[in-house]
Amino acid sequence: MKIGDIIAALELPPESHVDLRVAKKLLVENGAPTSSDKRQINDRIEELLWLAALKPTTIGVPKYRDPVREYLEIAVLSLKLRPGAKAGRLVELIHRAVPYPVLLVSEQENVLSVSVAHKRWSLGEEGKMVLDDSPILSELPTGSIPQQFLASVTLTAQPRDHLFALYQGWMDCLEAFKASQITGLFIRPSDKEMAANRHEALREYEKLTRQIVALRAQATHESQMNRRVDLNLKIQSLETELANARSHL
Repeated sequence: MKIGDIIAALELPPESHVDLRVAKKLLVENGAPTSSDKRQINDRIEELLWLAALKPTTIGVPKYRDPVREYLEIAVLSLKLRPGAKAGRLVELIHRAVPYPVLLVSEQENVLSVSVAHKRWSLGEEGKMVLDDSPILSELPTGSIPQQFLASVTLTAQPRDHLFALYQGWMDCLEAFKASQITGLFIRPSDKEMAANRHEALREYEKLTRQIVALRAQATHESQMNRRVDLNLKIQSLETELANARSHL
C-alpha cells in the first residue's frame, strides 16, 4: 500500500485539492531550530506535497475558535523520506512549521505512517500557533491495511460540528488503531471521556514500554548479581503497570 491509497481512503472532495510541492526552503526558514534539523530537511526529505485545504468553503464544515485555539483550515500533506531520515523528528518539524493543524501521511522505505497534532495559540508570541502536544503518529503495517481502519478515516465518517471536532475525529481514529495493534481490537471511542482515557493510557503504555526495554538492556549488561536482581524486580513492577495500562486501551 502506498501514500495514494491512504489519501484515496480519505475521500476528500475535489474542491479541497491543492496539489502543490512545498519547498524545503520554507521548512528550513520556518521549522528548523538547529543546524541538524536543517540538514535533515535538506538531505532526507524526498518530497513534501500540500494535497488539500479543508475549510468551510471546500468541505462545508464550520471553522472553530475559542480562547485556546482557532481552526480556520486543516492542511493535508504527504511526505516521502529518504533512507536514514529521522522520521519522528521530521514529522514533528512539519507539524510545527505549518500554521494550521495537519494530517500528514508519510512514507519511508515502504513504511507508511499517519500523524496529527493539535495546535493552540502561543503563550509567549502573540498571533502564533504552536503544537499543543507531541504529534500522534500511527505506523501502518506493511502490506494490506485493515479495511476497518481505512473506512474509519473517511472524511464523511468524522464529526462535522466544526473543524476542531473533525480533526479530533481523525486523532481518535489513529489512537484507536494504535490501541488495536496492542489489543487486537479496533474500537473507535464512543464519547470524549473514552477518547481522553485511551489517550492517557496509550501515553502511559508507551512510556512504560520504553522504560522496560531500557531496564532489560541494562540488566543484560549488569555483572553484579544483586544489582541484576533489583533490575528484574523493577521490570516485574513495571510489567504490572503495563498490564493495567493495556486494560484501559
